[in-house]
Amino acid sequence: MSSTAPHITPEIVAEHGLSPEEYDRVLKAIGREPNLTELGIFSVMWSEHCSYKSSKIHLMKLPTTGPQVICGPGENAGVVDIGDGQAAIFKMESHNHPSYIEPYQGAATGVGGILRDVFTMGARPIANMNALRFGRPDHPKMRHLISGVVRGIGGYGNCVGVPTVGGEVNFHPAYDGNILVNAMTVGIADTDKIFYSAASGVGNSIVYVGSKTGRDGIHGATMASADFGDDADAKRPTVQVGDPFTEKLLIEACLELMASDAIVAIQDMGAAGLTSSSVEMASKGGVGLLLNMDAVPQRETGMTAYEMMLSESQERMLMVLKPGREAFAEAIFHKWELDFAIIGTVTDTGRMVLVHHGETVCDIPLAPLADDAPLYDRPSMPVDDYKAWSGVKPLGDIAQSTDIGADLLKLMGSPDIASRRWIWEQYDHMVGADTVQRPGGDAAVVRVHGSNKGIAISTDCTPRYCYADPYEGGKQAIAECYRNLSAVGATPLAVTNCLNFANPQRPEIMAQLTGCLDGMGDACRALDFPIVSGNVSLYNESKATGGGSAILPTPAIGGIGLLADVDGMATVAFKAEGDAIWLIGGEGTHLGQSIWLREIAGREAGEAPKVDLAAERANADIIRALVAAGTVNAVHDISDGGLIVTIAEMALAGKIGAQLDSALTTASAFGEDQGRYVVTAPQGNDIPGAVRIGTTGGSAVAGVPLTDLRAAHEGFFPKLMDSEL
Repeated sequence: MSSTAPHITPEIVAEHGLSPEEYDRVLKAIGREPNLTELGIFSVMWSEHCSYKSSKIHLMKLPTTGPQVICGPGENAGVVDIGDGQAAIFKMESHNHPSYIEPYQGAATGVGGILRDVFTMGARPIANMNALRFGRPDHPKMRHLISGVVRGIGGYGNCVGVPTVGGEVNFHPAYDGNILVNAMTVGIADTDKIFYSAASGVGNSIVYVGSKTGRDGIHGATMASADFGDDADAKRPTVQVGDPFTEKLLIEACLELMASDAIVAIQDMGAAGLTSSSVEMASKGGVGLLLNMDAVPQRETGMTAYEMMLSESQERMLMVLKPGREAFAEAIFHKWELDFAIIGTVTDTGRMVLVHHGETVCDIPLAPLADDAPLYDRPSMPVDDYKAWSGVKPLGDIAQSTDIGADLLKLMGSPDIASRRWIWEQYDHMVGADTVQRPGGDAAVVRVHGSNKGIAISTDCTPRYCYADPYEGGKQAIAECYRNLSAVGATPLAVTNCLNFANPQRPEIMAQLTGCLDGMGDACRALDFPIVSGNVSLYNESKATGGGSAILPTPAIGGIGLLADVDGMATVAFKAEGDAIWLIGGEGTHLGQSIWLREIAGREAGEAPKVDLAAERANADIIRALVAAGTVNAVHDISDGGLIVTIAEMALAGKIGAQLDSALTTASAFGEDQGRYVVTAPQGNDIPGAVRIGTTGGSAVAGVPLTDLRAAHEGFFPKLMDSEL
């Protein structure tokens, strides 16, 4: 063992994010004091970002299986069967902390990382989505953050040739000091060509491919496991730098090699880089590994083993090859102008051994790194105590709207409802020519290449509901995603998630986390909508100047569904004048936590709307049946802003107004009751169980001209960003 390592002091331990108790566990695991490289490896593997030590016991309660599930949580991404010998492979991940510090590269490398999670398993990526949360639009940093994040997502996705087909954006002061950038990728693979990460075969070569390793991103996983102080800008060197053109080459080279029989196991280098990829491969396979750090391709001189193991440089993969297949694989990667290096071998020792400049610089058991990481059942506030802590005021008496049309006009231009066209026009959502439903609808739809099948994709969460009532908010996030997929006619298949919360060592934050997970789990079981992959991002809070404290609880949901025939999908746009407008799911009554209450009445109060899961399932079944039968020609689920906003969005999409049969009350216009849809149908196509509420036609909604509604709806982002771009 190298004798040059410094003595490990309590200060060094603290700098690596380990508590004194956790360091004691390290000492017991290896039977001696670690050197700095070994400490660094333990610190990233036991970080919140890699070990899920505060959330794992609660994640175990989620439903993860079903007849459609080929592979649930535990691999790089989830895998579900879509028939015809094909599978959809998908996942969502966070890149929150890096995106706040350096928004362009933070968002770009978030896209790159989630793409690798998917193509690592043998899938060709077919679509990207995202879920973004920003602070107050007038916050001094927000235009810079919005501009950088959107350009980063677009710049990486556009260059790599995968369409970005939609997503969601929320604004709230709780995100002033800690924005959220959650990226999702969906890919398609043959079910007999899915690749996993468990290493095997003593003596097999461990191969490094892709880009060279630099010093960018060191301590990225540790940074993502702590909140922000006043030194946020000083953490800029921990943000990785991405190269989408290299990623495109890496996708093609990996897929070419995957068409052969050369690969035993494969893993991308994401958070914690070479450390996490090698540890996960070895621990899943129950083997050891010996790595020669001199063989690691390096783009900087004088790199230490510590730096190489903890670097989060992008566009890198690790794989185990079958004996004798090294030269074949090397030729493929060199053809694509990528680095290829044999950096080690699989052993039977159960240990991670690193050699650098002829010296053993690390020799530690692998089992404690992955299997014996700390696991915490952190204290959680009881529900009644949480309600008292949250400070959510009762709804009380509400001053009714005096002009529903005027309120509608204001809502259509408000931050959470305004058109996202300014954003998605910066994304290439048509590359690949298989996007059949573009951004702006309830769910994106992408054709499975060479067929008429479609994959519907949606990302959803309503953080203000989750704050007011974590359990109902968790249910609602799942239910809304299920509703959006159903609204285009797709059969919902499965869910990925990105669980964004603040400091889990605060009992009120654990109450949010456990409450949301309980609600999500109940909704997934009731809807047969299992969770097959995901990511947990904690410590999303900021003490930085001008920032708030904790973010709103934000369990972002990414769901996929299957359309047997994309030609039969539904869209939100009114199709013709004179069609009947129908309401499915009942009249609105619930104004608590509504956008109307916040934007018009200036209050955030009341209970979150309740989610009747039986009604959600029944109404979604009705919608899918109506779409499949061709009975309806437009469908839109009712969400933020209630019924009248839903109708206005359908009218704007179709450039046709609406004439309602009776006057709306404040609650019936703006209530955000769940499980509801608006559909249109040609005259004579009655909808059993639905209520006819009007007729398409004219050039206004609620007395407001479509030209005014469109100006408000599409004016928010260009006006906000004008001084930035």
